[in-house]
Amino acid sequence: MPRIRLALLITAPVKRCFDLARDIDLHQQSLIHTAERAVAGRTSGRIELGERVTWEAVHFGVRQTLTVQITDYARPYYFVDEMIHGAFARFTHRHEFAAVDAGTLMIDDFDYTAPFGPLGRLADRLILERYMRRLLLTRNAEIKRTAEQVSSVKPR
Repeated sequence: MPRIRLALLITAPVKRCFDLARDIDLHQQSLIHTAERAVAGRTSGRIELGERVTWEAVHFGVRQTLTVQITDYARPYYFVDEMIHGAFARFTHRHEFAAVDAGTLMIDDFDYTAPFGPLGRLADRLILERYMRRLLLTRNAEIKRTAEQVSSVKPR
């Protein structure tokens, strides 16, 4: 079971970072290159515990849909979204936020299984893990840029 863990220091308050990470509109903006858009469930604003969103995007030249649900949530420390329906065999994405002297440490823990058994494991090693890491890094850079852009208050 592949797992991607990323950590990013953001010079902004933890609550702002937490809220931006749940913002559907910011998510769409950050992944505009994949034509990602929310098409069902919560389609704008900040997603909350128990809510679902269905995303439509183009990955690897194929239009795909993915439905996730927020299954765990403790503002502003963490939230978890899990795939309900989509191209992966399964995934759980835990988003963590910790106040530190310099602002917020944002941690992504993306735990997933590629579809198609052995063929999927091979595709993961060759392409998918790197692709997913790049998507997460792109999304996180947009959260950081936005959070720091409006930050005028000393974090913590």
